[in-house]
Amino acid sequence: MENESIIEVQNLTKTFGKFTAVDNISFTVKKGEVFGLLGPNGAGKSTTLRMLSTLARPTKGTATIGGYDIVKHDTEVRKLIGIVSEKMIMYNRLTAKENLWFFGSLFNIPKDVLTKRVDELLELVQLTKWKNAQVGTFSTGMRQRMNVVRALLNMPRVLFLDEPTLGLDPQSSVEIREFIKKLNRENGTTVVITTHMMVDADLLCDRIAIVDQGKIVALDTSANLKKIISGADTKILNLNIANLTSELIETIRKLHCTDSVTQENSTTLKILVHGDEAFDSVIDAIRKKNGKISSMENLQPTLEDVFLHITGHQVRDSADQKIQNEKHGPFAQQQRRIR
Repeated sequence: MENESIIEVQNLTKTFGKFTAVDNISFTVKKGEVFGLLGPNGAGKSTTLRMLSTLARPTKGTATIGGYDIVKHDTEVRKLIGIVSEKMIMYNRLTAKENLWFFGSLFNIPKDVLTKRVDELLELVQLTKWKNAQVGTFSTGMRQRMNVVRALLNMPRVLFLDEPTLGLDPQSSVEIREFIKKLNRENGTTVVITTHMMVDADLLCDRIAIVDQGKIVALDTSANLKKIISGADTKILNLNIANLTSELIETIRKLHCTDSVTQENSTTLKILVHGDEAFDSVIDAIRKKNGKISSMENLQPTLEDVFLHITGHQVRDSADQKIQNEKHGPFAQQQRRIR
């Protein structure tokens, strides 16, 4: 069945001492779907992935993959999954083919089957002509593609990708996104991605769960999530003010119609407002303070805007606050472990 779920999560919770990393989350992932967990560092995305991939045990709640319970039937679950963590697990002195042979041997795959599979996977990521080259000579994008196919050696039905484009240059990021699309389209692999990169979630995911402080605060397609703003009485204004000051920003922020104000650069503000009179109210307030508006634009909502609208803060603000908590909070060690 097309809409059959391959992952079912019910009230999943993970605590470290008094710190709750994942807070009572529930969701399902359909077969053949690319599903995204979107949120800042420290929101609980990676911890969720660790539980689903049997690397960490839930404190409460349950989850099944392919009908198997992640705690009671963890061995069966591992046969169905592949996982790619933030760190690249490759041996630089080994060739591409040798790396895949080594990791494939850990699955006890018969030699003839493994030989064929290694060739197929290298072809899948367009690295066949470099199969005898040391991985240490590869570009970052090539190494990340190798990192992903390493997780495909056991032909998993579900692939978990933890921040797959983290630290990659734009070209490498495009390569990885295209490969994930190809893998999902041609192999029918169900993919679960954690990311704090809006573009990854927007371009790759069939559905997106927005995660903040261990909770799922919204879950839908990218288009439907954006309708939360575009379908609501909310507008996004982009204003360029030649003589922008902190006093002027504070004046706009205090307006009844203003939901949030983000300073993009020394002269540009991005403002979320609501109400029919909001536009006029903002313009009038700026003019009363002798602000000089050089340009203005009504923007289409982005996932960043949706996150801001739902949570009241930006992804990077949440990440910065989380980092401060980790550095100075009483549960710093536990929090560092789950980032």
